[in-house]
Amino acid sequence: MDQNILQVGVITSTHGLKGEVKVFPTTDDVKRFEKLKTVLMIQGETKKQLTVERVKYFKQFVILKFKEFSDINEVVGYQKAGLYVTREEAIPCEDNEYYIADLIGIKVFLEDQSYFGELTDVLLTGANDVYDIEREDNSHVYVPAISDCILSVDIEKREMVIHLLDGLID
Repeated sequence: MDQNILQVGVITSTHGLKGEVKVFPTTDDVKRFEKLKTVLMIQGETKKQLTVERVKYFKQFVILKFKEFSDINEVVGYQKAGLYVTREEAIPCEDNEYYIADLIGIKVFLEDQSYFGELTDVLLTGANDVYDIEREDNSHVYVPAISDCILSVDIEKREMVIHLLDGLID
């Protein structure tokens, strides 16, 4: 995936008959959709620049109406499509915050500097994120993204140093 675009949501289903979609937000600031003028929708090889016309909220979802769609039949095939913004449109990260796109593929080391694995996914659990680290034997270790475990992250060097809490590995 292009490192210059960042995911802000995923279309989960249609909403109503007038071309609205229900979106699961993948951004920390769900209200950011109110400030967006456009998003890039990507599904497989299909890429479309869409103009945000209206934003509503329903439980943990965002309901979006795009100018380009006016009927349910025009959006019905876009379930699981990702919605993206450019880095320039992204909300800047605070200290010790990182874009998920920048973490994927980062090399993970233990406190003693021994190689531990590669970060392959970030799970958004609600309480705190969880880093999915794939070991060289293809096993996975799930490490909570908390200060007790994540000792340092260097995005430029593409390295992370972690402390394994008791019980994280059998």
